[in-house]
Amino acid sequence: MHAAQNSHNTVAYPGFPYPKTHPDSLAAMAILHGLNPAPVEACRVLEIGCNEGANLIPMAYAIPTSEFVGFDLAGVPIERGQERIHDLGLANLRLFQADMLSLDAAALGTFDYIIAHGFYAWVPERVGERMMVLFGELLTPNGIAFVSYNAKPGGHLRMMIREMMLDHVRDIEEPTRRMAESIAFLQFLVQSRPEDDPTRLLIQNQLEHMEKRSLEGGFHDWLTEAYHPASITELVEHARSHGLEYLSEAVLPLPHDPTYRAEVRSMLESTCGGDIVRQEQKLDYLRARMYRETLLCRADRVIDRDFTAENLRRLMLASAVESSAGDKPGSKVYTIPAGFRMESHDAGVMALFAELEANWPRPMSLRELEPRLSGTGFRLDNEGVTLLIHLISAKFVSIHAWCAPVAAGITTHPRASACARLEAGTREFAPTLLHGMLKLEDAVLINFLKLLDGTRDRTALLKQMQEQFPELTEERTRAGIESSLRLLFRAGMLEA
Repeated sequence: MHAAQNSHNTVAYPGFPYPKTHPDSLAAMAILHGLNPAPVEACRVLEIGCNEGANLIPMAYAIPTSEFVGFDLAGVPIERGQERIHDLGLANLRLFQADMLSLDAAALGTFDYIIAHGFYAWVPERVGERMMVLFGELLTPNGIAFVSYNAKPGGHLRMMIREMMLDHVRDIEEPTRRMAESIAFLQFLVQSRPEDDPTRLLIQNQLEHMEKRSLEGGFHDWLTEAYHPASITELVEHARSHGLEYLSEAVLPLPHDPTYRAEVRSMLESTCGGDIVRQEQKLDYLRARMYRETLLCRADRVIDRDFTAENLRRLMLASAVESSAGDKPGSKVYTIPAGFRMESHDAGVMALFAELEANWPRPMSLRELEPRLSGTGFRLDNEGVTLLIHLISAKFVSIHAWCAPVAAGITTHPRASACARLEAGTREFAPTLLHGMLKLEDAVLINFLKLLDGTRDRTALLKQMQEQFPELTEERTRAGIESSLRLLFRAGMLEA
C-alpha cells in the first residue's frame, strides 16, 4: 500500500508507551534467561511501524545516552512525532517515513533491541517476511527482538468475529462509523442469544475490549485489510529461517496459567520432551490463546530456561506495593496499583517488601538486598528462587536491568518529566519515566502538572494554583498539592 493511501494517515491510531517493549524490560528478561544484552544506558533501539513515536519518545527522553530510530509507512503520524521531538529537544531519536519493502536497511546500522509491536499480524505476508529479514540483518549478536501478534488458536475465534463485522459494514466507507456500526451489531448479537450461550460469551468478551478502545484504535485493530494470526510454531519457524531463536514471552505467565499445574507439566514432558516451542504450542491450545508478545534472540545464543540465583543476582527488583496491617496477627497485606492484594506473615517476604516499598519507585539490586535481608529467613536457595519467581509472575515484584531517572523523594522544587508536561492537557494520558501511563482526567491535576518544571517550591505552586482555581479554598489547595505530588511521585513522573 502506498504511503498516501495508508489508513494511518487519515485515521489516527492512539499511540502509547508500551512497558514490555522498553529496553529495560527486554534486557531484564534476557538476563533472567542467562543472556548478556547490551546495557540499557548504552544501546541502539529500532521500532518498526513506530506510528507517531509515542513509544519511542519517552524512552529517548529517559535514556539520553542511548540512540533510538523509528520508521512508519504513514507520513502524517511521523510528522506529529517529529514535532514532539523538536519540542523536547531530543537529539538521540530519529523518526522517518519509509516503505520497509524498499528500505535501505544497511544504512541504519545494527540494533541491540528491535520492536515490532502490533505489526506482524496486521500487514500483508510479504511485509511480515520483510520484518523478519530486518530482524535477521539488523539484530546485534546479543540483541533482542520483540514481536506482538494475534495468535492461534484463539485467533481463529477473533477471525470469526472480524468476518461478521466486515460483512455487516461492507457498504460503509467512513472508518470510525464502520467501527461504531460493527460494535452496535455485535451488541445486537450478544443481546439476541441466551445468557449462557458459548457464542454469546465469546463475542461479549471481545466486545468488552472493543468498547474500552477508541473507535480509531478499534478500526485499526479489527477492520484493517490484512489480518494474519500466527501460531507460536509458525512464528518461531519463520524466525529460525532467519537465524533467530525463541527466547520467551515478554513477561512470565501469571500464577494461574496452566504451565504451573503438575498434571500439565507431566503431559508436556511426556509429549514434547524438552522442546520449548512444542510445549508452548500445547499450552496455547489449553489457553485458547489469542495474542502473544514474543522475544527472539540469535540462534547461537545459549538460553538458560531454568531460572537461577546467579541470573537473578544480575538484576534489580522493584515493587509498587503499599502495605497495611493484615487480618492475622503479625501479618501484612500488600496491594499493587492494579488492585490485587496478597497477605503474608513470612518474615523474609515482609522484609523484602519493606525494603522495596521504601525504595519505590527506584529498583534495588539483589546484591544490595541480600545483606539487608540476612537473618530474616529470605535466602536465594531453590525455595527462595521459586518464591521470587512467583512474586514476579504475580506482578508484585518487577525485574530491571536499569534504573529510571526518577526522584528518590519529593524535593522542595519538584520537576515532572518534560514528556509528561508536554502531553498534559492534550491527551488523556501522560507518559511516566517508568514507561507507564498516568490518566489525566482532572483539570486541576493537569494544570498542576504543567507547573512542575523545577522552578517552583510549595509556596510558588500554591500561589499559582490559587490564581488558576480561585474557587478552591487555600486549605483544599494545599492538601491537593501534597496529594498530587504523592500521586506523581509514585507514578514515576518526578525526575531525579
